[in-house]
Amino acid sequence: MDNNNSNHNNQPPHEWLSKENIFLALNVIARVLKSLVLFSIVAVILGGSLGLGVGMGYFASLVEGTDPLTKEELEKEISDITEVSKMTYADGSMISTIKSDLVRTRVNSDQISPTLKSAIIATEDEYFEEHDGVVPKALVRALLADSVGFGGSSGGSTLTQQLVKQQILTDETTFKRKANEILLAYRIENYFSKDEILTTYLNVSPFGRNNKGENIAGVEEAAKGLFGKSANDLTLPQAAFIAGLPQSPIVYTPYSNTGELKEDLSAGMERKDFVLFSMYREKRISQEEYENAKNYDLSQDFLPTEAANTTSEGFLYYTVMNQAEEVIMDINIEKAGVNKDELDAAGLQQYRDQAARQIQTRGYTIESTIDPTVYNAMQDAVANFGYLLDDGYSAAPVETGNVLMDNQTGKIIGFVAGRNYDLNQNNHAFDTERQVGSTIKPISVYGPAIDQGMIGSESRLANYPTKYKSGGELVNATNTGTNTFDTVRTSLEWSYNIPVVNLNNAMKEQMGDDNFSYNNYLSKMNYPADEGWAYESAPLGSVETSVYTQTNGFQALANKGAYQKGYMIEKIVDNDGNVIYQHQEAPVQVYSPATASIMNDLMRSVLDSKITTPFKDVIAGLNPQLASADWVGKTGTTNDYRDAWLVVSTPSITISSWAGYDNNDIMSPDSGIHNSTYLAYLTNAIYNVKPELFNVGTRFELTDDVIQASVSKLTGDKAGGFTYNNIRYSVSSETVVSYFAKNGPADSQYKFGYGGTDANYQAYWSKYLTTKTSSSNNNNTANNQGTRNGNTDNTNNGESSEENNNEDQNNAGDSSEEPSVSMEPSESSTPD
Repeated sequence: MDNNNSNHNNQPPHEWLSKENIFLALNVIARVLKSLVLFSIVAVILGGSLGLGVGMGYFASLVEGTDPLTKEELEKEISDITEVSKMTYADGSMISTIKSDLVRTRVNSDQISPTLKSAIIATEDEYFEEHDGVVPKALVRALLADSVGFGGSSGGSTLTQQLVKQQILTDETTFKRKANEILLAYRIENYFSKDEILTTYLNVSPFGRNNKGENIAGVEEAAKGLFGKSANDLTLPQAAFIAGLPQSPIVYTPYSNTGELKEDLSAGMERKDFVLFSMYREKRISQEEYENAKNYDLSQDFLPTEAANTTSEGFLYYTVMNQAEEVIMDINIEKAGVNKDELDAAGLQQYRDQAARQIQTRGYTIESTIDPTVYNAMQDAVANFGYLLDDGYSAAPVETGNVLMDNQTGKIIGFVAGRNYDLNQNNHAFDTERQVGSTIKPISVYGPAIDQGMIGSESRLANYPTKYKSGGELVNATNTGTNTFDTVRTSLEWSYNIPVVNLNNAMKEQMGDDNFSYNNYLSKMNYPADEGWAYESAPLGSVETSVYTQTNGFQALANKGAYQKGYMIEKIVDNDGNVIYQHQEAPVQVYSPATASIMNDLMRSVLDSKITTPFKDVIAGLNPQLASADWVGKTGTTNDYRDAWLVVSTPSITISSWAGYDNNDIMSPDSGIHNSTYLAYLTNAIYNVKPELFNVGTRFELTDDVIQASVSKLTGDKAGGFTYNNIRYSVSSETVVSYFAKNGPADSQYKFGYGGTDANYQAYWSKYLTTKTSSSNNNNTANNQGTRNGNTDNTNNGESSEENNNEDQNNAGDSSEEPSVSMEPSESSTPD
């Protein structure tokens, strides 16, 4: 064997290249390659199967929870059968039928030009006759484009998918929506013929505008509105132009929203040429037909402009419609399993458009909460007494927004959105947002501070001249301060700025949250998120919100602290009598009942004192019976009198009034008086038609858990002496009852209030001290030298000097309730 090997190894090199050896080598290589190919095929199959399994599992998870529609349900959905919807008052009487923004005329398949059908298929879905609802390769291309940016921007949607997207789903670009679109497309293809699908698509798709400027849908209205003929009589270039419209109807349409021909028609004409080329490419027309149609001057066929048959709807129609759209939009978003907060503006608009289309075409009856008698009385009142708001500072009328809300439910009974819809379509009750001035003080500072046990109704707040942290002056408008520690009640009655900022600063520090008020109170009442709530000037009303939102905040206080989101849609019923929406109450306890009852007691003082508003006097002059209702409320004005506010409540209702110029011009310094007078007349007009709304015989009562404590009239703390810096102080024994939601009054102490410097306290005690004696007893000193509840010596600071005068123009003299001290303000005082 060794010899053989030796002989073999000694063979000349060229003998290795014999035919036998070459064949053997090629055979081995072939076997290896075959094995590799087989292995690769097996690997691909296994990998594909695994990927398919994972993909199918993911697809199943996306459509999980989607109820399969029956053929009848699908037919109704995709056909978009127009049924006239209507909106009603609370008593069932008619407000209006709901008009559709789309003009549509439905036609049968034999009434549509075969040329037009061919043009649509060639342009939008070349495999329409072959696929089962979805073209997989086009879908994969679209998914790759969406995922990694390759493959172009074509959507990969068939006509069937486009029909689903238009009529059932939205354009939202999520995998979940796409998965449901695919599933529904397959079901439609299973239930309906190709011609039925194509005819439905051509009847429901939008086609831009007609020569009246109206939005049109369906090929029949497109043919009539552009060329003045039926969809069955279109020429090739006309059919090609219409077939190109669905991709971007408003861009390609030849008409503007006034019905005038656009100066530049090139976009639509280029799209028409693309459709013709697609038809030629697909061999649906000959080269001669293509050339002739492309060269034809189509602009000569467009109809001249005509006047549209327009009808004017008012504030009530559009407000109810907007509220209904919001309701249906939320239902659709929930059904889609989408988080509303994660949708951008475009995504929300898609769902709103879908909701509007449903309302316009499904034969819904929308039952509003609006009382027709009350609403009409409010419109008559603003027409007859709106002039009371005008001050001559501008040629334009002073606008107003008013909302009447039921306290227990949040039901909106009536509203005024503006002086005259024909002259100004801005909805000042629900859509316009303006700075809220001092009306925010009970909601954002006094209410939360009482709720946290920081103050009682007679607690003291520093009202000395001071500055913001930035250095800007913090003033009570034209006066720097009253140079005393005013009570909470007095500070609210006079709408002072300095005390409320001091209190708010102390609350933020004590609670360890610069945005405490918004995070724990305002956000629960759906006030808009705004970084301004954390500013020092926030208690002066620098943040903007709507009349509706501010009314809802006072509703919570009037409803024992329970917020009921204001609503205008009671119920929505479809044409078959099925209730698709019913309002459900969802109260949120924002303030404790004790806090709410104390705040109402304080706001009763605001109106009874008549310092900041003549509302009660005007009401008494108009209607003594109405004046006997238990009215509580708060005024507010903003810098340079650009906004005037008054929000008032009885135990049963809350009604608000904002007044101002749309261009934010300065109003008269008497704008608050004008607004209060107008609201009195408006309220009296409502009472004359529906007196039971005001529940005149009922009063706001303090709840049983309110702590009614006897406190020193000088400090707002417990009466009695104390030791401070080794000196024994004896405080006057005169007391007053103070209301607390919890904790009760603090022990008698030197630094009894919120805000104020050492110099302020020294001046105050020097003025009002009864006796002061030396003492070597220091046992009580430790508990009395500190500041109240962690309050620092100087908490008067601001976010920006520009926020300085953002509030009511208050000016008062020394207005305190201390023994032997006059409470009368100076005659130059000009509060809120």
